[in-house]
Amino acid sequence: MQPMARFACLFLSAALLAGPLILEPFCQANLATMDWPQWRGPDRSGTWYNGPEVDSLTPGMIHKIWEVPIGSGYSGPTVADGRVYVMDYRNGKERILCMNARDGKRLWDHVCPVAYNVGYPTGPRTSVLVRDGRAYTWGTMGHLHCLDALTGVVVWSINTMEHFQSRIPAWGMASHPILVDDLLVVQVGGAKGACVVAFHSESGEEAWRALDDEASYSAPVLINQAGRRVLVCWTGESITGLNPGNGEIYWSVPFQPLQMIMNVADPVYDPPYLFLTAFFDGSYLLALGEDKPTARLIYHCYGESERETDALHSTISTPILQNGYVYGICSYGETRCIELLTGERIWENLTLVPRERWANVHLVKQGDRVWGFNEAGELLLGLFCPEGYRDLGRVRIIDPIKISPNPRNGVTWAHPAFSGNRVYVRNDSRIVCIEITGQFPPP
Repeated sequence: MQPMARFACLFLSAALLAGPLILEPFCQANLATMDWPQWRGPDRSGTWYNGPEVDSLTPGMIHKIWEVPIGSGYSGPTVADGRVYVMDYRNGKERILCMNARDGKRLWDHVCPVAYNVGYPTGPRTSVLVRDGRAYTWGTMGHLHCLDALTGVVVWSINTMEHFQSRIPAWGMASHPILVDDLLVVQVGGAKGACVVAFHSESGEEAWRALDDEASYSAPVLINQAGRRVLVCWTGESITGLNPGNGEIYWSVPFQPLQMIMNVADPVYDPPYLFLTAFFDGSYLLALGEDKPTARLIYHCYGESERETDALHSTISTPILQNGYVYGICSYGETRCIELLTGERIWENLTLVPRERWANVHLVKQGDRVWGFNEAGELLLGLFCPEGYRDLGRVRIIDPIKISPNPRNGVTWAHPAFSGNRVYVRNDSRIVCIEITGQFPPP
């Protein structure tokens, strides 16, 4: 660990055990059908449950099935019931697109005229969430839609800027909504206690609201703690555990950004610990109570700057917690291994993505292997352990498109969808479906 002048680490007392991440019933059904119906997969854990079992990745194993043109954006594809959903931005309009997963044929689209007034105004940030024949979408400027997933007909919609006086973050609305039972929970960043709002999924009527905080970009996470379901919301001002049924606050830990709100990665839960990482703010570890829903901050580790640091300062990518270690992508593309309980850096390398400010790799677990998709459009396969990273291969499957104001010569920052033996990726001009040959787990 570097000297304290360059690496601040605040240690506080810890609590005890909690339960595992919750797998919702609709997610269990999608595991069987190999769907990827929402942000980071069927249970939002970034896990590829039914992918090919391979020990290496080579160009000969990759087969392009189809590609179709789309507009720009950071919205990652989702896959449900034989259809692919994605959002883009073209000629001042946000579009919700639905395609046949087999051949990419356009089935329907929904167009919403909207003027962007945010940084990186090149498209929507969030993934379409699909469940029970409905598609839920959250636009960059706060347009919330519920559509019929088969036809694209609007069931209900809300302009949260008008309805809740939402305060749009610097880079737009990017916190992916979550469905808990029949409630759609969204970090809308509204006034009068409406930072987080739950809507009845059938009608769009407000069910509850919570917190006066500014919005952030991090998605809510549903966990099981002390025998209760707890919705963890990392806003621009706090890390809070809510009752997902009524919005009651179980616990809250203040979050004071060191420079500005730039927490994008999801909170990651490995009972009893909750790990968080942000670009400017470094790493946080909380311990959650076993007997009742409580939370204590164990440490906040950060460096002299996001560049001069031994901590993990993730920009976009959600890290992986595995056997007491954290593996993630730091502020300039460094792949880092951090000891979970101390925040101390174990190793660092630059093999997954070229070193650049905000360089990104999306990480997805599959058993003991990890798939990655980096901003250069490469699909990666490897193994993480405390001794280092073992590279099992990489193949470029899509090229970044140079589009202002995206950095470098373009970046592929959208999260892929992994469904069966297929991977769906997009850049700012097209969406591509590839198939991987290999062995597959039994159904």
